[in-house]
Amino acid sequence: MSNVQPPPRILSAAADLVRAFNHASISVGTDWQYPGHAYDAVGNLSYLVGMLGQAIEQSTRPVMYTYEHGRVRIDNGGDADAKVRELVKAREDALAAADALTSAVQRMHNATSPMGLDTSGLPEFEDGTL
Repeated sequence: MSNVQPPPRILSAAADLVRAFNHASISVGTDWQYPGHAYDAVGNLSYLVGMLGQAIEQSTRPVMYTYEHGRVRIDNGGDADAKVRELVKAREDALAAADALTSAVQRMHNATSPMGLDTSGLPEFEDGTL
């Protein structure tokens, strides 16, 4: 028996972790106050969003597999062909949006790369230690 969680559960856990980040980063604190902290966070975010396209593509595989075998049923006798076309078009739109998001977040990461803290005149940095 495999210890690997089902794919939907893995995405649920990822969403929970993003939610935890959103709560933890809502205000500045000891571990969340300098440009380097943002650089690290944006770098990790860039890594995360860079994988969204593949996740979007693969999330529809069960539907496509079932459809290719003629086994998709739509509630109330709906048209499976029409719903699958709708799904494929929405997936294409999502993939384009994921590409745009990835590019934008990578630009954010590049922009934060040269940023640092100007410690001049800050007493807590005068002796070179924090």
